[in-house]
Formats: sequence, structure tokens, C-alpha cells
Amino acid sequence: MTFLLRFLTRVPGRLTVITFAVLLAVGAVLVNSSAPRVWIGIYTYFCVTLMLVLGLQMFMGNSGILNWTYVGFVGIGAYVSSILSVTPSVKALGVPNMYPALVELHLPVVPAILVGALVAAALAAAIAWPLMRLSDAVGVITLFAALIVMHVIMTQWDNVTNGPRTFFGVQEFTTIWIAVGGAIVTLIGAHMFRESSLGLRLRASRDDRFAAPAIGISVVRVRYLTFVLSSFVAGLGGGLWAHYITSFSPKSFYVAEMFVLMTMLVIGGAGSITGAALGSAVITILRQGLLQLESYLNNSGVISFEVYGLTELGMAFLLIVMLIWRPDGIIGGRELHLPFLRRRIAAADAAETAGPTDPI
Repeated sequence: MTFLLRFLTRVPGRLTVITFAVLLAVGAVLVNSSAPRVWIGIYTYFCVTLMLVLGLQMFMGNSGILNWTYVGFVGIGAYVSSILSVTPSVKALGVPNMYPALVELHLPVVPAILVGALVAAALAAAIAWPLMRLSDAVGVITLFAALIVMHVIMTQWDNVTNGPRTFFGVQEFTTIWIAVGGAIVTLIGAHMFRESSLGLRLRASRDDRFAAPAIGISVVRVRYLTFVLSSFVAGLGGGLWAHYITSFSPKSFYVAEMFVLMTMLVIGGAGSITGAALGSAVITILRQGLLQLESYLNNSGVISFEVYGLTELGMAFLLIVMLIWRPDGIIGGRELHLPFLRRRIAAADAAETAGPTDPI
């Protein structure tokens, strides 16, 4: 029995990481070498979005709590990294009321993105402890209220974010290769977390939060640590997203965008990394297809009126159907596995145990 087969089937989820990492790398090579520029942009955006969905899955998928504040931490990472990386002259022009101390701050892009992720994690650590004591509908409503607070701060603090207006002048840094690298690293991190002691304890608290303390699990503590870790990934993905889009406003980090991320995770299956990746791919393809259809209908003259909101309508309809007929998502809580490999390994192990047969 080869070492590769044993390696692939030894730990649940390892095959998932290897398969999707290879698919992402091969896809990047094919798209970058032969596809039109618009496809390269779509693939880059998909990889960054995949990072964000995997970060959401780390907390929501393992705890069972819908984290509405997640997209707010994406915005924090985007704003902090952009403020630090944009040159002082551009900041003074784009945000006339910005604090002088912030105007003078300037870092290279990579350190700025890392600082943005750390700031998102630090703010999550500051507010998360009381929030993690809540469960069920009360917890979800409280997290949604926290998102509203974050959105109001972003829209009103014009000395930092330029208020509801567009923040522009961000350096274009996130290429297809950086996005793919970030997605692969996040895949590995999500897998390591899932198989870690913290991930196992968090899933135990999700399955039965009353029985978990009886075996020594601090439910609030494991939720808190995972919430902070998930927020770090959100800030990191937000920084890469900002340095790809190069201009954005607070509305990019509110309910509409959270709905997209949540739909990707729920459609694929919130309980697994495979579900997060598959859901991201399905919704990305669906969104792009509906956008092209909407553009065709509005520009071809096939119908006498203009169509708007077809993308949101399609995603909402798919989400409703999935929640009715398959609430666990396409994959559910399972990861990729190869049953025939497991049978071959079991047969080989049995043959080794039995040893050679003596001739009669």
C-alpha cells in the first residue's frame, strides 16, 4: 500500500485541502494563460471571496452561531490596511478631514494588510466575550445589532473612513497569484483549526452546549477564541479585497454583502470546508451568469422593460429551496473522501495481518 493513499485517507479533510489547493492552482494557471482579462478578474475575486467564506465557516460552521458582525470585520481590515498603505498626498486629497496623524502614517502594502487583520482581531477580542455568552435567537440578534453599530461608525466617522462617500486611491496589489496563495493558506488554516483541540471542543459545544461543560469544555472560551481567529481571517481577506477593488464605501460591508457570504456557506454546507468551497464556486458561477443574463435582457431589446435585481432574486430563491429540501447544504458536514481507497487500505492491512498462507 503506497504512502500517498495512507496519507490521503488518514485524517478527515486532508484530501479536501489537497484537492482544492490543486484545483485552485491549476485553475489560476489556465485562466491566467488563456482566458480574457475579465475572467482573470472574476477568478481573483472568487479566490478572495473563498478566503472570506472559509473564515466565516471557522466560526459559524463549527459553533452553529450566525455571525452577522463578520462582514464588519472585513470592513475594518479593508479600511485599516487602505489607510496605512495609501500615500499621504492621496489621503489628504481623498479624505480632507482625516486626522493629521493618520495622514502621515504610511506602510508598505503587506505590513498594512497584516496590521489591518490584527486590528480586526483586537477589536473582536475587545467586544466578543459578552457576546459569546449568548446563544440561539438572542445571540444572533445581538450580533446583528453589533453589525449595525459598526456600520454606523463607518458611515459617520468621516475623519477616518470618509463617511458614506467612496474611499479611493488604494494601491492595486492583489493579483491572481496572491489571491490563490491567500485562498490556499486559508484552506490549510481552516483544516488545521477543524482538526485541532479547539475546533473539536467548539463542535462539541455546538452539538450540545449543556453537556459540553460536563466534560470540562468552557463554551464561552472556545467560542471567544474562535471568534477572534475568524475575525483575523476576515480582516486579512478584507485587506486583500480592498487592494483588488481599490475603491469602496461602507455599504460594501453591510447586510447585502453578508447575505452573499452566508448564502455561499449555507448552500455548500456550513459544517465542512468542502461545503464552503463548493458553495463559493456555485454562487460565484450563478451570480456571474445572472449578471450576464440581466445585462443581455436590458441591452438586447428582447423585453420592453428593464430588469434589475435578478442576481439577488436568483440567490434568494436558491437559498429558500436549499433550506427547505436540504437544510444541511449540498455537502452537509462531510468532507471529501474516497471510499474505494479506504477499502483497498483495509484489504491490504488484513492481508498483512494474516501473513503468508502455508501450502497444503
